[in-house]
Amino acid sequence: MSLFETAVPRPLAELLRPRHLSEVVGQDHLLDEQGPIGRMVASGRLSSFILWGPPGVGKTTIARLVAKDAGLEFVQLSAVLSGVADLRKVIEAARQLRDGAGRQTVVFVDELHRFNRTTQDALLPHVEDGTIILIGATTENPSFSLVAALLSRAKVYTLRRLERDDIAILAKRAEEHFGKKLPLDEAARDAMFEMADGDGRYLLGLCDELLTLNPPAPLGVAELAEVVQKRAPVYDKGQEEHYNLLSCFHKSLRGSDVQAALYWAARMMQGGEAPATIFRRLACAASEDVGMADPQAMVQVLTAWQLFDRTGLPEGRLFMAQAITYVATAPKSNASYLGFAAAAALAESTGSLMPPKHILNAPTKLMKELGYHEGYRYDHDYPDAFSGQEFFPDQIAANRPEFYVPNERGFERDIKKRLAFWDARRGAEDTDS
Repeated sequence: MSLFETAVPRPLAELLRPRHLSEVVGQDHLLDEQGPIGRMVASGRLSSFILWGPPGVGKTTIARLVAKDAGLEFVQLSAVLSGVADLRKVIEAARQLRDGAGRQTVVFVDELHRFNRTTQDALLPHVEDGTIILIGATTENPSFSLVAALLSRAKVYTLRRLERDDIAILAKRAEEHFGKKLPLDEAARDAMFEMADGDGRYLLGLCDELLTLNPPAPLGVAELAEVVQKRAPVYDKGQEEHYNLLSCFHKSLRGSDVQAALYWAARMMQGGEAPATIFRRLACAASEDVGMADPQAMVQVLTAWQLFDRTGLPEGRLFMAQAITYVATAPKSNASYLGFAAAAALAESTGSLMPPKHILNAPTKLMKELGYHEGYRYDHDYPDAFSGQEFFPDQIAANRPEFYVPNERGFERDIKKRLAFWDARRGAEDTDS
């Protein structure tokens, strides 16, 4: 047998690809007789849909089996490798098959979100007139990555990350295929499941590698780590996972869950996130969610950020950790944030109201003659450095709004007392005048 006649070994994930929908693990909510895809296949009436989920959970397999069970032609395209020209060829072939043999074609587009808007739009008329049934697969949120017109023509089904029991089923199938057990002790077996991180394809790749070994004794966790390097976390800094973890981090800070905040920050750092991104979110939380309840929160974050930039890793983690724990455990108030939003709404609705003349400077003779600056009270000349004068435009002063309403938490307790004192003084000044 020549070199060119030698059979190329197929990946285990391909060899063990399910032959029936009932063999797909972890997606019963979609595929069983009560699930939307299961019902659609049973009825024999297919319509276009999008499969959204993390890598290695069965998107391609489901698409193939749906087409097979429905007795339809199946064509697979990769949005990474294909363009409009490839799409046109597939659609023309599908049209000829429909018109000539009366058979429909399922066009499966992997990584559909990689198609630009123009290419996605090119699919629309052919989906609409039934030339093709589109099954798209995406790891990105379709709301952000797919055009609205395409979403209106295809239902979106969310696939779940594989759980430990699902991963265990796949490992057992691999062992049955090889006719032997994985050479791992129980702790290492659990560690391997954790390494897979819900990705069935990756798990089968690990099994393929391990089942070709013949160690004298089952491998422990340390030996497993030497054989297969630890998997890099699934984290795309430019895509949805980036925003998901940032959101988890911020909400943990806001919710005063310091343990969770540290965990999400560590997840991002392990995924290769830029430290500046984490510090930016920390600074936002220090203002939006802590605010005047503890004004030192922003100072702590900025100081930690500067020290991180000066020191770098690994020591910089010390400063990041301190800033995270400070913001997460600080008393919380969004009163400043809400106050500014309310002020912005009033400013937008009232337009360019004239300020009161007494707080306007009068650098020219004409402005003085017009009464600019007349009656201005210099606050430092009054007890407690408070004159009680009016700073709102006349149209607003008659019914003074209260934008900033401090809470009874942290430093805002003192601010609340101070505002109440000034309001009382202002009322007294108004009565005197």
